[in-house]
Amino acid sequence: MAAQHTYSATSKSNIIPLRAAIKDYAWGIRGLDSRVARFALESGIIDEVDPDTPYAELWIGTHPSGPTTLRDGTTLEQSVGGQLPFLFKVLSAGKALSIQAHPCKERARDLHKNNPKNYVDDNHKPELAVALTPFEAMCGFRRLEEIAILIKKHPEFAACISNEAKLGIFLCSQDEDDKREALRALFKSFMSCPKETSSAQLKVLLKRLQKEQSCDHVHPHEEPPWERKCARAILRLAQQFPGDAGAMAPFLLNYLLIAPGESFYMAANEPHAYVAGEIIECMACSDNVVRAGLTPKFKDVDNLVSMLTYSMGGPTINAGTPAYGDNRIMRYTPPTGEFEVMIISCNPGEDITLPQLPVPAVFIVIEGSGTTDNEDGQRLVMRPGRSYLMPAGCSPLTCSVNAKKRGALRIALAHENQHRDRPTLSSASDFPVSWRGEFALPPEVRTPSLPGTPRMGMSPAGKAAIAKNLNGNGNGGHFDVPKL
Repeated sequence: MAAQHTYSATSKSNIIPLRAAIKDYAWGIRGLDSRVARFALESGIIDEVDPDTPYAELWIGTHPSGPTTLRDGTTLEQSVGGQLPFLFKVLSAGKALSIQAHPCKERARDLHKNNPKNYVDDNHKPELAVALTPFEAMCGFRRLEEIAILIKKHPEFAACISNEAKLGIFLCSQDEDDKREALRALFKSFMSCPKETSSAQLKVLLKRLQKEQSCDHVHPHEEPPWERKCARAILRLAQQFPGDAGAMAPFLLNYLLIAPGESFYMAANEPHAYVAGEIIECMACSDNVVRAGLTPKFKDVDNLVSMLTYSMGGPTINAGTPAYGDNRIMRYTPPTGEFEVMIISCNPGEDITLPQLPVPAVFIVIEGSGTTDNEDGQRLVMRPGRSYLMPAGCSPLTCSVNAKKRGALRIALAHENQHRDRPTLSSASDFPVSWRGEFALPPEVRTPSLPGTPRMGMSPAGKAAIAKNLNGNGNGGHFDVPKL
């Protein structure tokens, strides 16, 4: 039986239990395998879990498409006296979400004005994700060097791109603007490929990749790991979305594996597609999505092609920064003012006091169990899935975990950004030049994976910068985007 909470809904000093909104989408994880389903069951949002329902998202916020309420039916918006600037989610992905991007504020206003049915908000939607399980995602465009190798190696992919766009990639200068323009032309050409052509080429590609992955697969040492991962991802996506040329997206986008506790940030106008796993997600209060593939929903290829920044390289991957002088409180701060996230851990036999904030905050228990206390004597039982409102300036809440428990209590807390001047996360578009991966090596020391692979030119300044790093005189070997 659920434990009783002691609180007053009218008290501004009390932590108040919430009822989040639940969303089932086709890509969600089915039944009790979904953390969203288990959280919804524990918090009383649903009475039972349907094993056939894909439980995809749990929303905590004031967005009208899924408003959170208090136990007495009062909306969260009424309780805090207006809209929260952010939307906090738990996401359980059993298969890939669409290839998508979220518009900046200016484009969001235009899209909403011209097409309010498909774009319900006039706000931008930058987003931050913290992995709860190993999480797979496609984030940001690959470097031109990588795309050039993939075009050369996979003729089926090359057949979906115009000769002019391919030449633009092979002959591109080292100027960053020229690179972006070449990438824009290539992406536009690929997305504009006639469906009959792309579908036919996808069938040929899949047949070849399936053969290579079986008896004729090359020895692992003869193929870079990122290329193997790319091929396997395409086979997987094609199985989930038969006939959709979007399955070739790994040829264009970085394919990342994020470990639990790690995070990344996607700014407006950056392409991405979450593939599988479970995350905590926080974003500006908006539900605008511009889609282009891997979905039966409305696709808006023209707007997607025109809105992207065409920055190359993935987002920074960050495991958080200790906050408030306690390394059990990890801060995840994006370079936007609407939100930041904290993951708070309390081990068995310990207690921890949640930070007192000048703005309203919401939090959800993501793991473990414990009890609470504050100066008002408020008793709350912390169990996975239970979510709460922490009013601005409320009494500090102390969480405790019994010493006999086997695991830590973990809480995810979201609020308006209080550390915008000290961000821990950034997107590829925030840096004009970031890590170039293995392709930063000069041609004389790099062995291409395929004879005849086109080599990209390298400026003298680029060679000098690489030599500086290789000689240990650079930034200590730190790069922004570690990936295979």
